Amino acid sequence: MKRLIALALLVCMISMLAACSFEGAESLSDSESSTISTTDSQPEAESKTEETDTDTSEETDNETVDSDNISSGSNILVAYFSCTGTTEQVAGWIAEETAADIYEIVPEIPYTEDDLNYNNSSSRANQEQSDSSARPAISGNVENIEQYDVIFLGYPIWHGQAPKIISTFLESYDLSDVTIIPFCTSHSSGIGSSAEKLHSLCADTVTWMDGRRFSGDATESDVVEWVDSLELPESEARTVGVFDFETKTVLLNSGYEMPIMGLGTYSLTDEECAVSIAALLEAGGRLIDTAYMYGNEAAVGQAIRDSDVPREEIFVITKLYPNQFDHAAEAIDEALEKMGLDYIDMILLHHPGDRDVEAYLALEQAVADGKVHSIGLSNWYVEELEEFLPQVNITPALVQNEIHPYYQENEVIPYIQSLGIVVQGWYPLGGRGHTAELLGDEAISAIAEAHGVSSAQIILRWDLQKGVVVIPGSSDPDHIRENLDLFGFELTDEEMEQINALDRNEKHDWY
Repeated sequence: MKRLIALALLVCMISMLAACSFEGAESLSDSESSTISTTDSQPEAESKTEETDTDTSEETDNETVDSDNISSGSNILVAYFSCTGTTEQVAGWIAEETAADIYEIVPEIPYTEDDLNYNNSSSRANQEQSDSSARPAISGNVENIEQYDVIFLGYPIWHGQAPKIISTFLESYDLSDVTIIPFCTSHSSGIGSSAEKLHSLCADTVTWMDGRRFSGDATESDVVEWVDSLELPESEARTVGVFDFETKTVLLNSGYEMPIMGLGTYSLTDEECAVSIAALLEAGGRLIDTAYMYGNEAAVGQAIRDSDVPREEIFVITKLYPNQFDHAAEAIDEALEKMGLDYIDMILLHHPGDRDVEAYLALEQAVADGKVHSIGLSNWYVEELEEFLPQVNITPALVQNEIHPYYQENEVIPYIQSLGIVVQGWYPLGGRGHTAELLGDEAISAIAEAHGVSSAQIILRWDLQKGVVVIPGSSDPDHIRENLDLFGFELTDEEMEQINALDRNEKHDWY
C-alpha cells in the first residue's frame, strides 16, 4: 500500500512539474499569422492595411512577410512567438512603450493541442525540444531586418529553454551588430540559461542584454518599468519621406528605401533603353522608371539582368495604364514576365481612369503575394487623392507628377508629403519641346554659373531640396552621369526663392 501511495504522489508531482515546465503550450489558433505592424498612431488608411494583411495561417504559408506597412521608420523590432497569448500581450506592451514594430513568429505548420502535449514523450514539441538540431520552419520573414538596431525577442519557456522555433528565427538573418534583449513568459521558470544558449546561434558582434521573465499575471506597469530601466543603445531612426543626402535615398512608408535620383525611360527605344540603363548603373545610379505604355519593360529587365549590380540594389518602377485596369492582376504578372524579374520594387497607376480603385486593390494583393514591394500613383492631385484614398487600404508610397520650375505644384507637394507619401517629379527639365527654354532661363543659368555646374544640375538639385525625387530622361551617357552629380553643391535659400519665382503654372503634358 505504501508503494502505491508513493507511486501516486510521484505521478502527481510529475504532472505539476509538467505544467510549470511547458508554460503556455496550448494549440495555436488557426487565425494566427505572421505579421509586422507598428504601434505608432497612423492615418486611417494605414490602419486598414494592418487589418487586411492579417490573414489566416493557411493563406500566408510560404509567403514573404515583410515590412510593407511600416511607416514609422523605427529602429526597434519586437519579435515574439506565442501560443496562449501571454507572450503576445507582453510583446505588445513593449512595442507600445518603445514605439517599435512588431513581428509575430508563426510556425509554417501550426502546433496542435496534441503537438503540445507535455505528457506524451513523442509529441512534436517534446521531440523538438529534445533534438538540438530541430528547426521548425517559420511562415514568412522580415525582409528589411537590417533597419533594426535593437530586437526584443520574446518566447514562452518550454522545458526551461526557448522553443526551437526561436533558433530558426535567429539563424535566418544576419544580425551582426544588433542588440538583442530576450524576454520570456512562465508562471514559475525564470529566464535562466534559455537566453545564453541562444548566443551561439548569432555572430559574435551581436550584443546580448540581460533578459526578463514575466509571469502570466504580469501587468503593463511591470513591463513598462523594466523597459524604462534598460539603457537602450541610441540610434537615429529614419523618418519616412526625409531625404538622406549621404545615402542618397528616402525611406518610403512601405518600409523600403528608394534612391532619390535616377533615370526616366520614356521615349527610349529598346536598344537606347538598354544602353542608357547600363550607363546609369555604371555611374552609380540605381533608380529606373518605366511603364507599360513606354513599350520598353522587356529592355529594362534585360539591362538589369545583364548588369553586375546586385538585383536588390536596383529600384525599378513601372506603371499600369488605364486600359489595363480591368485586368490589373494579369497585367502585373505580364510586367513581371516581360522584365524577367522575381519582384518589382514599385508599380504605379499611370493616371486616373475607370476602375482605378479596383486596379489599385489588385496592386495591394500583389504586395501581399510578394510580387510587388511598394505601390503608388501617377498624376493624382489634391482632389483626386481626397476622393481616392478613402477607398483603398494601403496608403500609396509615392505620387509621381509633372514638376519643374515652370510648373511647381507648390500647394500639391506639401499636401502629398503631409500624408506620408513621397513625391517624384517627371519632366523635371521641362519635357519635350520645353527643355531648351528652361535650361536657358536667365535666372537658372546665373545660379549655375555661380556654382560651376550645369543648368540641369541646378534644377535637379532644386527638386531634391524641395523633397522631390527626380527621374530625368536621357540617352546620353554624359548627361546621365551629370544628372547624378548633385551633391557637390547646395542652393542657398535665396537661390531656391529665385527659382520658386519662375513658376508659371505651365503644364507641359495633359496628364
